[in-house]
Amino acid sequence: MATILAACSPLLPKTAMKAGWKASPNFDGRRPNLVIIHHTGNPTLEQALHTLTSPERKVSSHYLIGRDGEIFQLVEENARAWHAGQSWWGGFTDINSVSLGIELDNNGHEPFADAQIEALLALLADIRKRYKIPRANFIGHADVAPTRKDDPSAWFPWQRLAEQGFGLWCEAPLSPAPVGFDLALALTAIGYDPRTPEASRKAFRLHFVRTDQTLSAEHENALAFCLLQQKRSAGP
Repeated sequence: MATILAACSPLLPKTAMKAGWKASPNFDGRRPNLVIIHHTGNPTLEQALHTLTSPERKVSSHYLIGRDGEIFQLVEENARAWHAGQSWWGGFTDINSVSLGIELDNNGHEPFADAQIEALLALLADIRKRYKIPRANFIGHADVAPTRKDDPSAWFPWQRLAEQGFGLWCEAPLSPAPVGFDLALALTAIGYDPRTPEASRKAFRLHFVRTDQTLSAEHENALAFCLLQQKRSAGP
């Protein structure tokens, strides 16, 4: 099901200094701890592939999944793909260095195809098995770059992913947040950037609130409190 478009050769020493080479077996490859999900914003798969492989565009991801469920690997997992850009999550500012990026062929204004989501779930299960990524660390591009991005859009089925252990989700009825609950602090604890509170709050709503829901302040606080409790119980 996977098509490999590009692969990186083994990394060689980059220092300009004169240095002898004595190989040691005591090392690991880059180990991602986040998965960032995107939509391409392109109308066709061919355009998305062109964008993600063009030297001029300087953007990439580890994987691209077509509407029909075909998976393309564009960058090796131990390499740093250029998919997150300027971003922030849980105190990390170089998200590209700690994450895998997955692009979904979708223009951002349409439902995601079922075959595509099934392929995504299979890929996420494979990634989780190999890297033991915590369930709270499957997030969207808008979560880590809320002032710039809105993908993977309000059409994305976050609840369906959470039911398989990829990401957090809370359903009604929700227990009220405790007296004195601070929403901004809770969003920071979940992972959102405290430097951009309104944009982070908007990204939080995009991810965790269904489009058919009305959201009072009490409901918003209860939702954030529930998600925070879930994240704490899930562990690192």
